[in-house]
Amino acid sequence: MTICAEIIAHLRTLANPANVAGMARYGINSSDALGVSMPVLRQMARQHKRNHALALELWQSGIHEARIMAALVDDPKQVTARQMENWVRDFASWDVCDQVCSNLFDKTPFAHAKILAWTQSPDEYVKRAGFVLIAALAVHDKAAPDALFLGLLPVIEREAHDDRNFVRKAVNWALRQIGKRNGRLAPAAIATAHRILAQDTKPARWIARDALREWKHHQRR
Repeated sequence: MTICAEIIAHLRTLANPANVAGMARYGINSSDALGVSMPVLRQMARQHKRNHALALELWQSGIHEARIMAALVDDPKQVTARQMENWVRDFASWDVCDQVCSNLFDKTPFAHAKILAWTQSPDEYVKRAGFVLIAALAVHDKAAPDALFLGLLPVIEREAHDDRNFVRKAVNWALRQIGKRNGRLAPAAIATAHRILAQDTKPARWIARDALREWKHHQRR
């Protein structure tokens, strides 16, 4: 039995229908899910770090939790632009999208190019992926220059009209994380939020007001 087959067999022994039902209540597409928790997946993944071949096999299984594990075990240095395109087209649930983007894709040299392409996509999950990448880079890439994020604020402003739930939440997330990154970016993010608010559409008002509210709370801490 291959390592991938062993992992999948073990995941099946941990299947929890009650957790699957709970996932559905949070808007997670649970059609291929087993209901295994993230702490368990992270613990399992620690035994197989930087195993690119295994990651590709786990992804091909189509199992929800196996795909999350794929992002946790893959080696970002071996991820290709083609792989990123193949995987992003497979996204069918917001949590898989977020785990892959914030645990793997943001660590690749292709992240910025994918942001620029994916944030213009008509596909809801592909577009979400672009904005999740912005949020992930704002948190994880400590060496990234402020200019990178200043250049992405117009992208956020441009797409703030999108009223699809998984897109607008990701747009909001990206804006909030840039605003919290440092004191130099905060004023530019706040100014962007006010311009978004002036768009006067339902999604734009929600994105801007929620970000402004969180920043105000963040400053009080």
